[in-house]
Order: sequence, then structure tokens, then C-alpha cells
Amino acid sequence: MTSIQSSQFTLAAECLAVLRTEVDMGLLHLNGLCTVGGRFAASQLDAHQKVSYELAFCAAELEAPAIMLKYADKVGAEDKLTVQMALAFCAENLRAVWQRLLAHSAEAGLSNRRLLDLMGSEPLAGFLAEHGDVSQFAAIGAELMARGNVRLPSGLGEEKDMIQDSFARFAEQVVMPQAEHIHRCDTDIPDEIIEGAAEMGCFGTCIPERFGGLMPDERHDSIGMLVVTEELSRGSLGAAGSLITRPEIAARALLTGGTEEQKAVWLPQLAAGEKLAAIAITEPDYGSNVAGLTLKATKTSGKVDGKTGSGWLLNGAKTWCTFAGKADVVVAIARTDPDQSLGHRGLSMFLVEKPRFAGHEFNFINPNGGQLNGKAIPTIGYRGMHSFDLSFEDFFVPDSHLVGGPEGLGQGFYLTMAGLSGGRIQTSARACGVMKAALERAVSYAGDRKVFDAPVGDYQLTQVKLGRMWAALIASRQFSYAVARMLDDGAGKMEASLVKLFSCRAAEWVTREALQIHGGMGYAEESDVSRYFVDARVLSIFEGAEETLALKVISRELIANAGNRNPGENI
Repeated sequence: MTSIQSSQFTLAAECLAVLRTEVDMGLLHLNGLCTVGGRFAASQLDAHQKVSYELAFCAAELEAPAIMLKYADKVGAEDKLTVQMALAFCAENLRAVWQRLLAHSAEAGLSNRRLLDLMGSEPLAGFLAEHGDVSQFAAIGAELMARGNVRLPSGLGEEKDMIQDSFARFAEQVVMPQAEHIHRCDTDIPDEIIEGAAEMGCFGTCIPERFGGLMPDERHDSIGMLVVTEELSRGSLGAAGSLITRPEIAARALLTGGTEEQKAVWLPQLAAGEKLAAIAITEPDYGSNVAGLTLKATKTSGKVDGKTGSGWLLNGAKTWCTFAGKADVVVAIARTDPDQSLGHRGLSMFLVEKPRFAGHEFNFINPNGGQLNGKAIPTIGYRGMHSFDLSFEDFFVPDSHLVGGPEGLGQGFYLTMAGLSGGRIQTSARACGVMKAALERAVSYAGDRKVFDAPVGDYQLTQVKLGRMWAALIASRQFSYAVARMLDDGAGKMEASLVKLFSCRAAEWVTREALQIHGGMGYAEESDVSRYFVDARVLSIFEGAEETLALKVISRELIANAGNRNPGENI
């Protein structure tokens, strides 16, 4: 890297630190408002939801460019465009954060005058003058049109790049030719896709080698899972990109709290795709508030009314249980202690076995007693997986299927959180895959379609759109890699929510812009970008709704710990 580039990166980091200090001051202000009797009271945050929500996005919009700068520093010699992109992306996010802070300065306890002065003084004024001009993104978009592809160095090394290429071919040759039919006809995912993905080992990306997976035994490696997920999601979010999510959540829960016997039995089957998994957490009255779940699990033993063995009877309902029809095992969170006041401490996790069912509805009569009914919920997108309403009626589950055995009683919440952290970074990779597909289609169409006797891609506005879309994709991808490394080191649970917040919102915007570049054709169902647009909309809802992550995870943790970081330092 040249000395000029190095100085610009240093300047960019200084600018980020300036606004991060303002964000920290806002967090500290809210901490003071929510401190009762010398202790932080999270319940007080509900009176400050809007500003807390905005500060969560500020945190994400400062962290993403910081990671982009590190990425460009690493690969800039390989492709100098990454340097220009990182600096322009940083400038764009500085403006976005500043605008959020200015709009909510009173609620955040910040000085309007100071915020206004920041934009007219160094280091922000000089940096934005050089890297915040519209010509920066126009040049990036023009370069994208000239290249005709969205590839930039991954920074991951040859092994991960080979994995990416293999799954990219699978997506192009097997998934993409069937994606439109699956979406428009709302069919099941064809066995060809499931079996092909299993043969390539995609279900074992987060399972250690000793259990038949692809992850090294001696260390965690979540990045391979992200690489695979992105390419499958590029093929189709509903038909391929989400295949890994449920085994990812189930495997992380088992690795965290399962008995040795449960790990030995279930993990190899999950890794091989012999057992397909679904996750049943959400209930009709409880979504992201896992602590309030009410599905009832009652202890039973002996033979009662045809039910044999020692185990549990499940009664109640679940909803939004994706892939429940095709799944061989439903990982269900149930209340094993009837005392509702225990909240999350009364929950446990069960492995509910069932046969595979095709279509949009099923009824399973359990040979050991009880039944499980499922009916698919019609959705505007994310088709192929099918999300089900489930009803458990005296459904018998043996003791051996209580995750963790007797020691697993009351641990369901913690096992769920262990699984969902992985599910959230995996969702960020799904967002990247949808963005990548949408951007590729936008570049192709912008080069072919002529308006007023010139290709759409020759116009500055289109080039600016494409440049910003490309930067959003690369930033989301590198952000997810950085958080994956944190999770593999035993940290990063809040950051997993942060990257999901950022990348899923980015995917909504990128697919919207791709559709807009297509004009009327983008609104036609025969156009792939219309599918990307409706698929992307679900990303900010599942695996933790955007509002819940921003308020109950991200801002809550940042505000509670506001006094424990030096002003302006990275999260």
C-alpha cells in the first residue's frame, strides 16, 4: 500500500472515531436515563425506543466501514479498486450516521451545534470533500460495467475460493434453472437440489470432522459455512440458500449442550443430510420473546393410553416453522416447568422425530401416542422451504430426545441462543447471496437495455447506484466474515445481531435498486429480480426481527456497557 493510501486510511479511521465518540456519548446519556438506584434497568429503555433503534444502526454503520478499511488494506495490492470502494463507502456511512445523530440529537443528549460544526471542520470536512463526491461511486459503477462481473478478492485464501467456485457452479447448473418454477408455483424443493447439496457436504459445514462434518476438530471455522451459504442463496434463497440454516442451528445447540450420545447419534446424520431439520421456536403469541414461550411439555412414564416409555407429552402450537414438512426432526423449545414466572429458565429443548411429508399440509399420528399437524403459511416470497403452523396434541417424545438429558432441563433458552448466533451470521450470508444475484442481473440488464439511444449503464445515476450496491455487498460480506471469526473465538454474540441488522437492510435496498434499474421488466414475475426483491424482504424479519435485535440485543448491550469503553474505540 502506498503512503498516500495509508494516510487516507488513517484519516478515514480518525473520522469514524469522531462520530463513534458522538454515538458513545448518546449511549452514555441513555445509560444515565436508565440507571435506577445506581444500577442499569433495561426495562427503562422502552421509553427511549426510537433513539435506541437509531443508535443501533449507527453502531452498524460505523463498524461496517471500519471492517471495509481493514479488508482493503489487506487486498488493495491485489485489486486497487477495493481501496477506492472502501474510502467511498466510509464517506457514505459517515454522512448517514451524522444525519441519524442530528435528527435525534435531543433524545441522545447531543449538541446540535457541535454536530453541525463537525461537518465543517477537520478531519471530516477534508475527507468527505475528497472521497464523498458522487464521482467516486460513479467511477466504481463504471468499472463494474466494464468488468461485467462483481468479483473482488475474498481475502480468504485459495481453499475457500475453491469452495466458493464449486458451489457457484452448483447454484448455476442445478439451482438456478429450477428457481423460478419453485417460486412461481410454490412447489417443494426438488430432491435433486437437496441430494446434490448433501453430496457436496453443505449440511456439515458447521459440524466437526469427527462427526462427519467439514469443520476441523481442533478449531471452529464458520467462514466456510458463510461462503457456501452465499453461493446457494445466489441460486435461490428459498430453494437452496436456507438449506444450511436449520442444521446449523440444531448442530450448534447440540455441540453446546447435547449429551455425548446425542452428538454421536444426531450430528453425523445432520452432516450427511440423512436427517433434515426444522426449528420450532416462534409461537402465535410469542416471536422473538423466547422467554415467554408456552408450548407445554409434561413428564410421563410407563404406558398411559397407548403411550410407551418414559418421556414427555407436548401440547400447544408453534408457527413459522420453516421446512417442517420435509424435516425428519423438529427441534422444539417447550416449557418443562409450568411456573410461567420462571421465564426462560423453565424452557427445554426437544428433538421431535417425524416422517418427511411433501406439500403444504401434513398430519402425523405418532405410533407412541399423540399427533402433530402442520399447515403451510402462504407467503409472498421465500418459497420452496414452506413455513408451517404446527399443532402438538399429546405428542410423545422419549427422554432420550431431551437435549442435554436431565442436565438439559431449563437450558432450552441458552441452547437456542447458541444456535441463533450462528443462524444470524448465516442469515447475513444469505443476504449477501441475494444481493450478489440482484447486482449481477442489474449489471447485465444495464449493459443490454438502451434508453434514449444509450445503454442504461452509461448514465451517471445508474453507475452511482451500481457502485453503491457493489460496496454494500462487499461490506456486508466482510462484516460477516469478521463476526464469524469472533464467534469462532467464543465471542461476538451481539455482533452477530449487528451484522444481521446491517446486511439484511442492505439486501432490501440492493434488490430494490436492481429492480428499479430493470424498470417495468423488474416488476414482471418472469424477471429474476422480482423474486430477489420479495425474498429479501423476509431477511429483516426471521432469525430475530430487526426491531427486536436493535432494541433488545444491540442497543441494550451497548447502552448497559456504555461506560466500559474508551470513547471512539471500535465495538
